[in-house]
Amino acid sequence: MPILKKIKNPFIEAKGEEYNCFGCSPNNQDGLLMEFFTDEESVFSMWKPRRRFEGYHNVIHGGIQATIMDEIASWTIYALVGTAGVTQKMQVNYHKTLYANDSEIKVVAKVKMQNEKQAIIAVQLINSRGVVCSTAEVDYFLFPEKIAKAKYHYPGKEFFIK
Repeated sequence: MPILKKIKNPFIEAKGEEYNCFGCSPNNQDGLLMEFFTDEESVFSMWKPRRRFEGYHNVIHGGIQATIMDEIASWTIYALVGTAGVTQKMQVNYHKTLYANDSEIKVVAKVKMQNEKQAIIAVQLINSRGVVCSTAEVDYFLFPEKIAKAKYHYPGKEFFIK
């Protein structure tokens, strides 16, 4: 079994209390509070659902599921692809109900395709019983690393892996 390494969030140190990302900031108590790990082939997150993210009673809203998948895709770009980018397109499929009272959700992202200007990230949301509840294919436009560092404060791939 591959060893998982925690992916460091360098934006916390860089922005301090001003860092308020809905997906990954520990400062945003209304957010998703996601943390990430990698085996250097995939990126993983274990996410605890909360009732505040419901759509229907006890069902995690589909938009929240899409946001979780978009967020981990972004961290896959940072930590595995080695640059920053923006989502161009996202195809989401909802397979099974994702319940708000589930103990923990596993989120897995893998680079499906990558070239100089684009990456496609495949993502799965898996409930605590191992059932794939939703999937996404996220198409990212990639910035050249030099532009990612200069304009988007990307610190470099080496700052993400502990």
